[in-house]
Amino acid sequence: MAWVKVPPENHPLFLAALPDDARVETMKMFGGLAAKVNGHIFAGLFGLSTMIWLPEDERAEALALPGAAPFDPMGDGRARSDKVMLPQRMMRDPKALRGWVKRAFTGAARLPPKTIKKTIKKTVKKTATKTATKTAAKTPAKKRP
Repeated sequence: MAWVKVPPENHPLFLAALPDDARVETMKMFGGLAAKVNGHIFAGLFGLSTMIWLPEDERAEALALPGAAPFDPMGDGRARSDKVMLPQRMMRDPKALRGWVKRAFTGAARLPPKTIKKTIKKTVKKTATKTATKTAAKTPAKKRP
């Protein structure tokens, strides 16, 4: 599957669909925008449409929409089972888009907040270990007189 760049005109449509809630955070992702609550991504622009996360008991309803599909960012059949790619037509239907994004937000807001500390500690530790290993490999052994 060829990479499809997020059209710039989809950015304001996506932002307008987000709930008016102080817990909503946006970030750049996949050449577009994504939104998260309590550290959980619940919606994002991808290609020509919007990807949403839904609780398991709500996914089937979203997947039943004509043109919806499991989110498969690489296009190789390894879909993210917990995310749904909404039909492209949703970008032309602000009310429907807002409804699905709100459902995703509501579901994600019920999840316990993600803790970042563990991830940062692991990343720092891995980086330090790799740096030490590379440095040791480049440093010649000292010769004793």
